[in-house]
Amino acid sequence: MELAIEIQETLRDGVLKNIEINKIEHLVNDRGQLLHEIGRLLERVCGQQNLYLNTQAQHDVTEMIVDEIMGFGPLRPLLEDDTVSDILVNGPSMIYVERRGKLERTDCRFINNAQLTDIAKRLVQRVGRRLDATQPLVDARLPDGSRLNVAIQPIALDGTSISIRKFGKRNIELVDLVRFGAMDGAIANFLVIAARCRLNIIISGGTGSGKTTLLNALSRYIEPDERIITMEDAAELRLMQPHVLRMETRLAGVENTGMVTMRALLINSLRMRPDRIIVGECRGEESFEMLQAMNTGHDGSMSTLHANNPRDAISRLENMVMMAGMNIPIESIRRNIVSAINLVIQVSRLNDGTRKIMNISEVMGIEGDRVILQDIFSFKSHSERDENGKIAGEFINHGLLMRSAVMRNAVMFSLDEELKKIFNME
Repeated sequence: MELAIEIQETLRDGVLKNIEINKIEHLVNDRGQLLHEIGRLLERVCGQQNLYLNTQAQHDVTEMIVDEIMGFGPLRPLLEDDTVSDILVNGPSMIYVERRGKLERTDCRFINNAQLTDIAKRLVQRVGRRLDATQPLVDARLPDGSRLNVAIQPIALDGTSISIRKFGKRNIELVDLVRFGAMDGAIANFLVIAARCRLNIIISGGTGSGKTTLLNALSRYIEPDERIITMEDAAELRLMQPHVLRMETRLAGVENTGMVTMRALLINSLRMRPDRIIVGECRGEESFEMLQAMNTGHDGSMSTLHANNPRDAISRLENMVMMAGMNIPIESIRRNIVSAINLVIQVSRLNDGTRKIMNISEVMGIEGDRVILQDIFSFKSHSERDENGKIAGEFINHGLLMRSAVMRNAVMFSLDEELKKIFNME
């Protein structure tokens, strides 16, 4: 039988008050010894409170306190579960996870919001960030690479909120995405050629649609002798090439100093002799510098952004360049985009939980005030679902136009024959 919340609160508070920090500090990485020490303290607290716990209840309370001391509290089993990709905490008693693209509520819970907030602060402190009334929102990267976002009261009205995007234990490759049904073999072969022949690529999609996963998979086809500089807000990319320089933005410190923005990283990266620049996500004014880099010899650069379709992605780029405050006419912005971007890849998470490449579109030029996009591949869904309840459909190969920049680059890199096979071109 589960212990009442009030008893759990009493025991937790009693044990934490009796902990001798100098004894516990050196045990944080030794779970077995820590369990023994906390179990001993729990027995003492039970005696002081005239409480009797059976063996199972004592084990459960000890595990709970040890999990909290080690950092993750009741979230530990969820973090160790390889089927979980996202952990979403909406207050002490509402914990959701995403499995195979679908959200589900778990039985896990925190004792109260005080315990949840203590654990959140401990997690944030481990990565050198601060969480308090003056800094109630924190975005950070955990030591294993997982992405952490925390919001506390009064910002989070129903109690402390924690969102963790787990860091996969292995890199997903294009062959895996074909097996998952995110693309077909022709698209995978096309993307390999696109990465190898140094096309500038934007991956567009919503939150959790698989943009970073696809960017990681594409990066595997960059030549090992190229110098690559990556820039991210929270480092998630795992490039396998030998010559990679990774950079990460930084928030302002305690005295509101020391901030390093994505735009500052991009400006600095141009002085570091990169062959390719990979921006984890474009969100604002740094888009201007990214386009400038793509237009000044850094072919093969890649980035992601949030948009619903390829045309929206172009519009978002226009708006983000305007945020740079350069007072550039919209016509010049569009010409910069057209000369910089070769491909827009649209990825989506569908309502059945699957992720798919919905469009691969080439930026062809400008007619009047409109950027011309040409679909190379697209996904067309069927009206009925398959036997597993998944969305059924087919990937449509629209072919390449003769004036395609993809073909021109493929010729330069002696990949044109492979490209022609994909599109049955003579």
